[in-house]
Amino acid sequence: MSDLISVSQAEALIAEHMPSFGSERVPLGDAVGRVLRQAVHAEHDHPPFDRVMMDGIAVHWSAALPRRLRVAGAQMAGMRMQSLTSDDACLDVTTGAMLPAGTDCVIPVEQLRRDGDSYALSDDCRPVAGQFIHRRGSDCVQGTLLLSPGMHLGPAEMALLAANGVGMVEVAAVPSVAIVSTGDELVEVDAPLGEGQIRRSNDTAVRAALRLDGFDRVALEHIVDDEAATRARIADLLERHDVLLLSGGVSMGQRDYVPAALAAAGVRKVFHRIAQKPGKPMWFGIGPRGQAVFALPGNPVSALVCATRYARPALRAAQGASVTAPEYVCLDEAVDINPTLASFVPARVQTDTQGRLTAYPVPSRTSGDFSSLPRTQGFVQLSPGQGKAPAGTVAPFYRW
Repeated sequence: MSDLISVSQAEALIAEHMPSFGSERVPLGDAVGRVLRQAVHAEHDHPPFDRVMMDGIAVHWSAALPRRLRVAGAQMAGMRMQSLTSDDACLDVTTGAMLPAGTDCVIPVEQLRRDGDSYALSDDCRPVAGQFIHRRGSDCVQGTLLLSPGMHLGPAEMALLAANGVGMVEVAAVPSVAIVSTGDELVEVDAPLGEGQIRRSNDTAVRAALRLDGFDRVALEHIVDDEAATRARIADLLERHDVLLLSGGVSMGQRDYVPAALAAAGVRKVFHRIAQKPGKPMWFGIGPRGQAVFALPGNPVSALVCATRYARPALRAAQGASVTAPEYVCLDEAVDINPTLASFVPARVQTDTQGRLTAYPVPSRTSGDFSSLPRTQGFVQLSPGQGKAPAGTVAPFYRW
């Protein structure tokens, strides 16, 4: 066990060695879902003028405001500013319009009755100065920092970009990723199964996980259990991609050629083997041009756990994405733990009646048993210890 590193050590070493993927400028419409790499400040005061908040009339308020007001014109949304010059008159206004000069009060249409060229105020209408007016700069003033580098561009962020005239957006570049399955036993998803064969699924699962994070430049590759072929293909893939995610061939079996092939291609090993279950054989290194190489175990649960726990957050961080703290859950029942290895236990989660996020463990029978994973949303990470982690234990939770 002396060559094993801890989960936290593995996390720190990956963060220390990961490259940066740089940035690019894209049209606003192509920026959704990307990671922002520029600061965005308010182009102008928001709102940029005193803004009417209700359909109705604008008046100059006074304690002696008449109960009947003559209509002197209109201020519609998008019009240049109009003016009111008489205290016994009003202007028709619509939501979003500029507040007319000479007015300081908006009376909503629900409190009015139109009578020819005038409005009568309803009996219960008691207007006050300043009502239903969205004052200039009350949301933010020109120059206010609105968006910071590292933010994920969702609907709200996209609205701010548009509202502040950012037509070209600097975002993190998306790296080219190769997901490589190794093994003679693997066949394509639509191929007939021969004796001793299984269909490839790890690459499909990992690609799906990466796409959830916006990584869509992904190629799926397969390498047979041949030493020369493994060396040649890995060298070729390193020339064509920024990131390699390999599945299988990384343990200590007589046909596990991946570590030697990576070394032959100039990939520098950062670590190999983590004190965790499942996923102990995981390997990580950096290629001669700074390529990030994650060699994941071949068992399906192990591969998905390692991709979720290490590769995905590392790729997001390499894009400059803001680091998010893990969720924490409360175990619903006691769970067996390993005395020397961190345990990653699949679980389904839901909020209990006290508002706590509760985890219900759904342990896999083996690291190759992924049939129960669709009943889970992720896994809990439990520290090494004797016996069981008791019900009520609070632990970090990582979503698939």
